[in-house]
Amino acid sequence: MQEILDAITSGASAEDLAALPIPESYRAAYVRRSDTSMFDGMESWKKDPRQSIQIGDVATPELAPDEAYVAVMASAINFNTVWTSIFEPLSTFGFLDRLGRESSWGARHALDNHVIGSDGSGVVLKVGSAVRNWRPGDSVVMHCNYVDDQDPSSHNDSMKAANQRIWGFETNFGGLADLTVVKANQLMPKPTHLSWEESAVNALCASTSYRMLVSNNAAAMKQGDKVLIWGATGGLGGYAVQLVLNGGGTPIGVVSSPEKAQLLKELGCEAVIDRKAEGYQFWADENNQDETEWRRFGKRVRELVGDDPDIVFEHPGRQTMGASVFTAKRGGMIVTCAATSGYMIEYDNRHLWMKLKQIVSSHFANYGEAWNMNRLIDEGKIQPILSDIYPLTDVGEAAYKVHTNQHEGKIGVLCLAPSEGLGITDPEKRERIGEDKITRFHRHAQEVAAAKNA
Repeated sequence: MQEILDAITSGASAEDLAALPIPESYRAAYVRRSDTSMFDGMESWKKDPRQSIQIGDVATPELAPDEAYVAVMASAINFNTVWTSIFEPLSTFGFLDRLGRESSWGARHALDNHVIGSDGSGVVLKVGSAVRNWRPGDSVVMHCNYVDDQDPSSHNDSMKAANQRIWGFETNFGGLADLTVVKANQLMPKPTHLSWEESAVNALCASTSYRMLVSNNAAAMKQGDKVLIWGATGGLGGYAVQLVLNGGGTPIGVVSSPEKAQLLKELGCEAVIDRKAEGYQFWADENNQDETEWRRFGKRVRELVGDDPDIVFEHPGRQTMGASVFTAKRGGMIVTCAATSGYMIEYDNRHLWMKLKQIVSSHFANYGEAWNMNRLIDEGKIQPILSDIYPLTDVGEAAYKVHTNQHEGKIGVLCLAPSEGLGITDPEKRERIGEDKITRFHRHAQEVAAAKNA
C-alpha cells in the first residue's frame, strides 16, 4: 500500500496506477465473529467499541466484474459502525452469511472478520471487466447503497430492492481501511475543493437527509415549508438544516447545549430550541409520556416560527416520536429514518389520524439521490460537517465518542492519507466558497474544546 500511496501523492498517471499490483492483504478496522458474545448481558451504554474493534491486516478479496478496487484515503464513523462494534441490536455476521448464500461472489463476504465502515473517499486503482464509467486514477467518494440490478424490485427505486444492503454494515470490505472493494454504482466524483477527509464524511448522512427532505420518495419539501429537525447539529441534522435553508424553507433546530445552539445560529438557523436548557421531559416515567410537555414544546415551536411544522425530521425514535406526531401540522408529515434512542416507539394515534398526519419511512438513498446530494456539495451549496479527525489506528476511540454522544457533526478518519488537508485540487473554488463555511463544524469543535480546557 505504501507504493500505491506514493504513486497517488506524486500524481502518477492513470496508466501507472493501473500497472501497480494490488496487495494480497491490507490494513483495516474489523470485528471478529468469535467476539460476538463479549458484551452479552451488558447494558448498551456500557458496551465499548474500543474493546471489539481490531486494527490489522486482512486478505484482499477477488474483484467481481462490476466492482472496483479503491485506495481509501479517508473514511468516517457512522452509527452503524457503532452498532456493528457492539453487536447490537444483533451481530452483523448474520448479514454477511445471508449475502454469502446468494452467489459465488457473495460468498466472499461470509468471513470470520467483518471490515466495517460505510463512507469513504479515495482513488480508483482497478476496475472489473463490466465497469464502464470509471477508470484507475479517478478521485471518488463512495456511497453505501449496495444493490445489483437482477431483481425487478430494484428498478423503480433501488432502496426498495429485495436485496438492498448497506456497504460495510450488511456487506464486508467496508471503508475503514486502506483498501476497499465497491460496486461501480457506488462511486461518485470527489468534490474538487474538499480534502480527502472533508469529502469522506458526507455520503451516508448527507444522502439520507436528501432523500428524507428533498426527494419525492419521502417529504418532497417545498419552498416555505417549516421543518422541525431533531439533533440539528448531528450527523443527519447538520445536513438537514442546510438543505432546508438551501431549499427556501425555515428550519427549527432542536439541540442539547448552548454551544450547539450557537453553531446553529452560525449556520443560519434562527429558530433554535435548546431542549436541555428548556427542560423538556417527554416521558413522565419509563412507561408513560407527558402530553403537557408535548403541548409546551408545540407552543414553543409556534412562538418561534408562527405555525406548526409542515415536516418533522425524525430520527431519535422512542424519546421524541410522541412529541413529533403531536407537534406536526394538521396534514403534515413525520419522516423517520432511524431510532437512535430506541426502536419501540409510542405515540397517541388520535393526533395522527384525526389530524390527517403521515409517518413516512426513509432509508439511506438511491444512486440518483446520492449523486444529486454530492453535486450540491461539489457546488458549495452544502458544506461538510466534519468536526473531528482520527487516524485509522484509533477507530475504536472514534466509535466510542459517537456511541457516547461526545461529538457534533461527523468524525472523519484518515486511512491512507498521511495528514489532514490533502486532496484539494481546486483551491480557487475553495476560496470562492469560503474557508470559514467549509470548516465551520471543525473550527467550532476546536473552539469548544479549547474553552473546556481553559
